[in-house]
Amino acid sequence: MLFKPAVATVSTLKPLHALSTFIAADGDGYELQMARWSRRLAPLFIQFAGITSGERVLDVGCGTGSLTFELARQPGFGAIQGIDLTLVYVEHARKRACDPRLEFQVGDACALPFANSSFDHCLSMLVLQFIPTPDLAVREMCRVTRPGGTVAAATWDSRGGLVAQRIIFDTAALLDPRGRQRRAQAYTRPMSRPGDLAQAWREAGLKDVTQDMRTIRMDFESFADFWAPVEGKDGPVADYVAALGMKARAKLRDMVQLAYLDGEGDGARSYAATAWVVKGKAA
Repeated sequence: MLFKPAVATVSTLKPLHALSTFIAADGDGYELQMARWSRRLAPLFIQFAGITSGERVLDVGCGTGSLTFELARQPGFGAIQGIDLTLVYVEHARKRACDPRLEFQVGDACALPFANSSFDHCLSMLVLQFIPTPDLAVREMCRVTRPGGTVAAATWDSRGGLVAQRIIFDTAALLDPRGRQRRAQAYTRPMSRPGDLAQAWREAGLKDVTQDMRTIRMDFESFADFWAPVEGKDGPVADYVAALGMKARAKLRDMVQLAYLDGEGDGARSYAATAWVVKGKAA
C-alpha cells in the first residue's frame, strides 16, 4: 500500500455508504457510457488545474481511472491514489494499472480514509454532481490536501452543455411523465449549474478560487454506437430506460433515432459536451 492513513487524524465523519445517485454496475459498461469521453476531458482539466508536480495526488471518485491514468502520464507526480465508492470500477482500474505510482481503493468521498494534509493536490472529475451531500465531499477534499495545495473539480454542464444526453431526455420528456421527472432531475443536479462549484469552493474556505469551462466532442460512429450505452446498466439514462416496458423503450429508441439522423442517413455524428471546472488553494 502506498498510503497508510494515521487513524488519529483521519476524518471522524461516519461513512455515507452507497450515497451516490449514479447507477454503477460494470466497468466495461461505464467505459462505453462515459469513460471514453472522460479521457478526452482529463488532460484539459489537469491543464486548467495548473498542477505539474507533487509527491502525492488524490483522485476522488476515480471511476475506472480516466483522470488517474492521465495524471500518471505526467512525470512530475509521485504516488497517485484513486478512490471510488464502486468496487467494480476500482477493480477495472486495478487491472489496467501497470505504473507503480498508481493505487486504487474503494472509499467514500464524504469520509476519505486519509490523514489531514496527506496530499499535495486533490482532484475530482464528473462525480460531485452525483453525491447528495457534495459540500461534505468538498470539505473532505480540503481536509486531506496540504495548505497551499490545489483542490480542483469538473462536472458536466448537464442542462446546457451535454448535448447527447439532452437528445435522449428531451425526447423522453415528450413521451412519458416519468421522462419529464428524470430530465428535471438530470438538469438540476448540484454542482452542475453556473456558479455552483465556485460557491462551494469559497464556502469551504479555499483561496484564489477560479471557475471556468472546458468543452470536448463526443463522436459516435453510428446510431447503434450512440444508443449502445443506453442499453447498459450504468448511468442515469440507462437507469431510466431499463425501467421502461418493451413498447415504451422501442418507441423512445425510434424517436431518438429520428433526432440522431436528423433527416440524413445513418453514420457519424459529433456533439459538444461542456464541463464546469473549478480550482482553489487549500488554506
